[in-house]
Amino acid sequence: MTAKIKPARGAAYARIMGVGGYRPVRVVPNEEILKHIDSSDEWIRSRSGIATRHWAGPEETVSAMSLEAAGKAIADAGITADQIGAVIVSTVSHFKQTPAVATEIAHKVGAGKPAAFDISAGCAGFGYGLAMARDMVTGGSAEHVLVIGVERLSDLTDLEDRATAFLFGDGAGAVVVGPAAEPAIGPVVWGSEGDKAETIKQTVAWDVYREETDVRFPAITQEGQAVFRWAVFEMAKIAQQALDEAGVSPEDLDVFIPHQANMRIIDSMVKTLKLPESVTVARDVETTGNTSAASIPLAMERLLATGAAKSGDTALLIGFGAGLVYAATVVTLP
Repeated sequence: MTAKIKPARGAAYARIMGVGGYRPVRVVPNEEILKHIDSSDEWIRSRSGIATRHWAGPEETVSAMSLEAAGKAIADAGITADQIGAVIVSTVSHFKQTPAVATEIAHKVGAGKPAAFDISAGCAGFGYGLAMARDMVTGGSAEHVLVIGVERLSDLTDLEDRATAFLFGDGAGAVVVGPAAEPAIGPVVWGSEGDKAETIKQTVAWDVYREETDVRFPAITQEGQAVFRWAVFEMAKIAQQALDEAGVSPEDLDVFIPHQANMRIIDSMVKTLKLPESVTVARDVETTGNTSAASIPLAMERLLATGAAKSGDTALLIGFGAGLVYAATVVTLP
């Protein structure tokens, strides 16, 4: 006789319950970057919109920054750490291949024995983690999920690379996803274009050091113009698709939180999407730089903390980057 498997029981819907962020203490202005490259503050600002970024000190590890952001998100969600059933950490700058830093964070934050794992999806990593968290909550595999985007990109920055030396910053952003009585995280529109993977990449693989000890430490490099064109022309289409999937028009939006890659990309997407002037647009890149997987939750946290956005607002999120990968969704802000 064939046994009948009992179906999993999840929540009807999921929502972001709380958000937290951490920015390293050290603020690095463009003037410091200019000690290493032949450029100017005006050029950096005009090309990227970046004036300053935060770089982590020795004690501000990937784990330490994550714990700071996670603690704030859990408190903001109004739950206790032992209610967390899964921890998802998106990062490309945790240098230990194994174990996953998520397991360390889960233990230190006091979550007990939840499922815990890392993902590598570059600047779309937070969107990937958010989509999985929503599916866990509605699928019944976890009631509350902690999603963290964290980077120490200063460790992977070539200060002599004029195209990227000024771009990257460090930090951590976290959210708690839990059950909801009505839809609050829309369908995810995500994907990859592996034929363009070489446009953003690590300069050399780690295994090179087995035989070539004089190789320069790896850094992130990119083909700036190719990435810019892809982000401006293709990602606006993905953002519009996410709006369509959620049944939300640009006029219905309160907030737009794109990956904080470049101010020109953000402004171009706003124009292409024809967003009304009433929509609040995250421009955290000016003072935080490009923090990859951390950029969307960090920008979200700042908008809510400053009152530029409020609880219950409808927000469009989109992340895009190395891979090339992307993920977009519409959410109700916590």
